[in-house]
Amino acid sequence: MTIDAADIQRLADLLHGQRLVVLTGAGCSTESGIPDYRGPETRRKARNPLQYRAFVDDEAGRVKYWSRSAVGWPRFRQSQPNAAHQALAVLETTGLVRGVITQNVDRLHQAAGSRRVVELHGALEDVCCLACGAMEHRDNVQGRILALNPGWDAQAVDFAPDGDAELAATTAQAFQVPDCVACGGMLKPNVIFFGESVPSETVDAAWRLFDECDALLVVGSSLAVYSGYRFVREAARRRKPIAIINLGETRGDGEAWVRVEGRCGTVLPALVDALGASPSSFAA
Repeated sequence: MTIDAADIQRLADLLHGQRLVVLTGAGCSTESGIPDYRGPETRRKARNPLQYRAFVDDEAGRVKYWSRSAVGWPRFRQSQPNAAHQALAVLETTGLVRGVITQNVDRLHQAAGSRRVVELHGALEDVCCLACGAMEHRDNVQGRILALNPGWDAQAVDFAPDGDAELAATTAQAFQVPDCVACGGMLKPNVIFFGESVPSETVDAAWRLFDECDALLVVGSSLAVYSGYRFVREAARRRKPIAIINLGETRGDGEAWVRVEGRCGTVLPALVDALGASPSSFAA
């Protein structure tokens, strides 16, 4: 897709000299090979993401999740930041971007060099015990999964957005799920499942970052989930400029001052160039 230079210039004119907070969604990471739920291609596929209550209350659902995750995790963890993540990190060094509020669970912003990141929905890299609160790195859990399930070589049908994979319906029947090493309790990826609330301390951290900004830049989010859309609504209420970069329509299009249709990994580097961004270009 060719990006209109006039669109980039309108975006640069709106954002130049502003203190920005950036809200990112799955579209920021699709170019790193991580599928999304609501992009132009994936929205045509029927996906039923696991609900929080189903994970906690239904052993079969929990087994299904971890069996899929065991296949999907190695590919997910190998994902690397793309040009969009790198451009946002550059803009943070200039002082134009004060920080990132992300709906993504991949930690690619941090890998690209962003320092101030609020993870609205947590991170798949962390696993928590629902009984005692102990935290464990996902790589360690992966090792224990494979020890419990030697020869686990399920063939993925399709990789899914949450670091897991679509498997044949009967694949997970004999799969064993590890327990917490500290107390034997139930393990859960430290992410917000559908039907689960974002912790209040995370929301508070996001609002503190939001309060530092003059304008809001939305990158790669359809804004279908209210946990992200709330920041667009508040920016509109406070009459803060709102810019959106996305492939496909978003819930916030009506509130956007400037909207650019395009891939984040194409638009954001062009924006950096249009702003003449370098570490000395903007006041910290």
